Amino acid sequence: MRSKRERRVKILSVGKVIAYNGLDIKSIEASQLSCEHDIESYDYIIINGGDGMIRRVLSQLHDLKQPPNFILNPVGSFNVVAKIHRVKPIEKILKKISFGEALYIEKHHIFKLNDELFLFSAGNMGDLQHIFISETLRFGWLRYGMAKYILAALFLFPIHLVMTPFMLMSPERFFVFTPLRCIKKFGTFYGEVDDIRIELHDEYNIIELDGDLVTLYSQDIHIRQAGNLPIVVK
Repeated sequence: MRSKRERRVKILSVGKVIAYNGLDIKSIEASQLSCEHDIESYDYIIINGGDGMIRRVLSQLHDLKQPPNFILNPVGSFNVVAKIHRVKPIEKILKKISFGEALYIEKHHIFKLNDELFLFSAGNMGDLQHIFISETLRFGWLRYGMAKYILAALFLFPIHLVMTPFMLMSPERFFVFTPLRCIKKFGTFYGEVDDIRIELHDEYNIIELDGDLVTLYSQDIHIRQAGNLPIVVK
């Protein structure tokens, strides 16, 4: 929990221009984050976007000794992390900061798959095909919103219906989804991450991480816990 007067607060907004009366907020694009050499001087970092944006920003800041607290502005297509923590609208959080009120912070577990970070989802099963089709549909009026994901699910439903049981039994397929940690392990589905090792057939693999498609040049997969992400929830 942190409480600071407005004259002392420094805020960095990544991915969108944010302004709030009485607060000093610097706005940059995600591509400019590597040019910020005083990240630890900020009290808060606002991440504007979906879960993929959170993962990409976190991948650049994970090694900081004292990372700022993160404020999520969930304007992306998928915002699982924000929904898990029931994050309040950014206007309410900024208002509390401007008045020097105490904020409530929760920690979200983060994980590593080899050298790649992820927050809740990783795999090469049906989720991978779903994201690939969804990204293919990302144009025109389908660019924003959930329609592309619904269409992709409809296209793939017959394939998922037939292939999912086989994928759950295959040692070369896996799916990690930590919001369902009540299901520790079911076949190759993992709801809980402790220390998971998987050997794939090929050394070149496309993996889904929090809705992003990532290429791994290894057939040996090592998944483990990698700390936590401090999130301002209200």
